[in-house]
Amino acid sequence: MKRIWLIIALSFWHPTASAGIRAFACEPEWGALLEELGGEYVAVYTATTALQDVHHIQARPSLIAQVRRADLVVCTGAELEVGWLPVLLRRANNPKVQPGTSGYLEAADYVTLLEKPERLDRALGDVHAQGNPHLHLNPHNILKVARGVTSKMEKIDPANAETYKERHADFERRWTAAISRWKAQAETARGMPIVVHHRSWVYLNDWLGLQELAALEPQPGVPPTSGHLKELLVQMQSRPARMIIRAPYVSERASKWLSKRTGIPAIVLPYTVGGNEAAMDLFSLFDNTVAQLIKYSS
Repeated sequence: MKRIWLIIALSFWHPTASAGIRAFACEPEWGALLEELGGEYVAVYTATTALQDVHHIQARPSLIAQVRRADLVVCTGAELEVGWLPVLLRRANNPKVQPGTSGYLEAADYVTLLEKPERLDRALGDVHAQGNPHLHLNPHNILKVARGVTSKMEKIDPANAETYKERHADFERRWTAAISRWKAQAETARGMPIVVHHRSWVYLNDWLGLQELAALEPQPGVPPTSGHLKELLVQMQSRPARMIIRAPYVSERASKWLSKRTGIPAIVLPYTVGGNEAAMDLFSLFDNTVAQLIKYSS
């Protein structure tokens, strides 16, 4: 029941009497960031939940209507929403939130993307030309995006610009302290070998020094095959991982198959805000992620 209410809560505007900006967030992490930075001055609508694969979202009329109303659109970019965001922007026909305006922000423009492909080939699976888009799982990237979001809000709503500056400074202070705490807590997980379902964890691995041995998908975005899983089973016998990780929106079938035959724990990390009942905001997202990792690190 709690999860049902969480999904509902993340899928609607959170308006307040003082709201100066109506913001549309493509993903829960950006909706949560907007709420941290804007407080009562920003009414946030989050288009997706942690239980949805953001690669595959329908451009529903309800989403078009929300983009039409928005003063600010914040999305990941790097082609993560390429199948639906351009449709929303075109059909909403809202000049305030088109690419290149002060009302449009892609998080990927503010960070250094990992895994930029040397060549583009459909045979390699769902490869993103600009790099891996799952950038929010390094908290240092959240800091960089927060600065960009604050700048946008100041331009859109200059009457409350000082408030946005103050809220950003407070967030940056608390977030920087949290990063230091998380890094210290996760030191025991450094070098820990893991298997993932999809390559959603590249930035988390890079930040904490996790060692990704393999992915259940034979190619990014390609469902696990029996042949590939059998190859992984052989690989794990000689070089076992400490855990098998998947996101909440991913089927448990492949990870459970491999876990049952190897004894390697299969765990679900929240991936984004709302991924489980403990990860209700950005801080608790990383609190819970680190807690689960260190549980299996020894």
